[in-house]
Amino acid sequence: MSSLKLKNKLQNHQFTLGSWISLAHPSIAEILCDAGFDWLTIDLEHSSISLREAEDLIRVIDLKDVCPIVRVSSHNESQIKRLLDAGAKGIIVPNICSSKEVKLIHSWMHYPQHGGNRGVGLSRAQKYGNSFSSYMNTVSNEIPLIVQIESTKAVENIESILSCNEVDALMIGPYDLSSSLGVPGDFNHPKYLEAVSTVRDCAIKYSKAFGIHLVEPDLEKLEAEKKNGAKFIAYSVDFKFLDCEARKAVSLFKALKDL
Repeated sequence: MSSLKLKNKLQNHQFTLGSWISLAHPSIAEILCDAGFDWLTIDLEHSSISLREAEDLIRVIDLKDVCPIVRVSSHNESQIKRLLDAGAKGIIVPNICSSKEVKLIHSWMHYPQHGGNRGVGLSRAQKYGNSFSSYMNTVSNEIPLIVQIESTKAVENIESILSCNEVDALMIGPYDLSSSLGVPGDFNHPKYLEAVSTVRDCAIKYSKAFGIHLVEPDLEKLEAEKKNGAKFIAYSVDFKFLDCEARKAVSLFKALKDL
């Protein structure tokens, strides 16, 4: 999926399903691509993945015709520019709390000709100089900016954040948001549900694609979130797929052994 196709789907409120990569091996990216996800997010915030490893993962995902998105580690201009030059076709930014942050990050993603201050370089995204003009004038403007809502401050400022035209979609960060609310990991707590509802209502008001990361691989929760209007869902994460299936197999084996 190209960045333009993803951006169009977000703007037209069409459902897309992705997943999360925290382990750096290219084979994992390849396996998840072949599983049929629309996009995959390479997580640089809560993993040990380096920029060099991220480029290899972006390459694998891109060549598999799946959209490579990167969740950056922080509000870091240099990192964002380098990942875009490596070929990232979507950027997820953690812990957005204000419209000022949105506009600043958006400027880092775009060249001066398009109102930003992104530095000009030749790398994989520009096909090492062979398609620089096409990239600058077309592709670079198709890259969606997805903001993560992860704190009480973000919820308080949600109107100003989502009123920004620069925002293509938002994603709830469930663990950080619940922790900020004083109920870490309790996704059924009234405080957490109220905050999510506030964000969801605001997303509808400003016609932004609402997204969430379902860390635990639970198909019932996936279906429930889709029915509740989520259009941009990250379903689980590589190590959780491995962990859950391994534990399930061992548990079943031990149960059979005890019979």
